[in-house]
This record gives sequence, C-alpha cells and structure tokens, in this order.
Amino acid sequence: MTATYDITTAVGQVRLKIGDTDVTPATDAVFTDEELTYFLGLYSNDVSKAAAEACRAWAAKYATNADQEKIGDYSYSQKAVDNLIKMAEKFDVEAAMVPVLEISQMDLTGEDA
Repeated sequence: MTATYDITTAVGQVRLKIGDTDVTPATDAVFTDEELTYFLGLYSNDVSKAAAEACRAWAAKYATNADQEKIGDYSYSQKAVDNLIKMAEKFDVEAAMVPVLEISQMDLTGEDA
C-alpha cells in the first residue's frame, strides 16, 4: 500500500484537507492512497465529499477509544471523534455549495440568434 502527498492530485488534495500529510515513512499516514482513491470514487472525484467520508472513517477508528482517561493526577479528554465529525460536516457543506451545473442565460425574446 502506498501513501503519497502531492497536492496536484485529488488524493493529495484530500490529504491536505484532512491533515493526513505526514507520509514519510508511509506508515505514518492515516490512509493509504488506495483508500483515499476509494473515497474519491464514491463521489465522482469530489475532493470535499471524499474528505468528509475520510473524516467519518477516521472518527470511526477512534470511536472505540475511551473518551476520558485519568492516570494519577493527570487526566485528559479525547475530543478527536467530535472534531473529526465536525470537519466532515464542514466538508459536506462545502461540497453542497458547489453548483452541480451552470445554467446558461436563456433567451426569452423569441428571436433566433
């Protein structure tokens, strides 16, 4: 499995959006290129929709972890799942704002051009 980061490609653009840019070594990447290509394929290469799907998959990975942990006097709260879901929602809204097609101006004068 490969993990590359080139922002001139759709895979690289998804990586940039979700912050999965540490691909050296490839084992540091959260997703492989093949996984991101799969998400892109689900949504006709729409980078924002693929990024949203990647965030949901990433959140699912963390969903089984404990929300809070206390070790002696040290405690912390894990907000990774909530943050990833918020990012996914942001990317969904971003994708919805892009017009599916552009409608050209109609000539309603009745005259042939």
